[in-house]
Amino acid sequence: MPFWKCYYHVIWTTKNRAAVITPAIETILFSAIRSKSDELNSPILAINETADHVHVAVTIRLSLSVSDWVGQIKGASSHAVNRAFENLEPKFRWQDDYGVLTFGAKNSPFVQSYIENQKNHHKSSTLQPYLEQIEE
Repeated sequence: MPFWKCYYHVIWTTKNRAAVITPAIETILFSAIRSKSDELNSPILAINETADHVHVAVTIRLSLSVSDWVGQIKGASSHAVNRAFENLEPKFRWQDDYGVLTFGAKNSPFVQSYIENQKNHHKSSTLQPYLEQIEE
């Protein structure tokens, strides 16, 4: 197998940016995202959320496209939430779009810290617009 280290910062939102990610839903989401990403042999470096979107730093194996990783992660995580919260109305859904940024090993500590402090960035208005992009 060839050597690879491809780092991605992936951001995606809930359907219509609905603020529906509660602490209980976060627990299910993070578990499903980590489990599916492990299954895809794509280690997660950092993960966090706010009420309407998720940030993930991940290394995605070469034989899997970023769009395939995102699709499988979004599918597995929304399915897990809807299974855990059967009476949730409307059903938990993700927006179709997402944002992807690449970064190198040297910048990994900064990106991971940014993601790990996501809730604080939103509370204190210290967001980095470049690291929050989902659409052009």
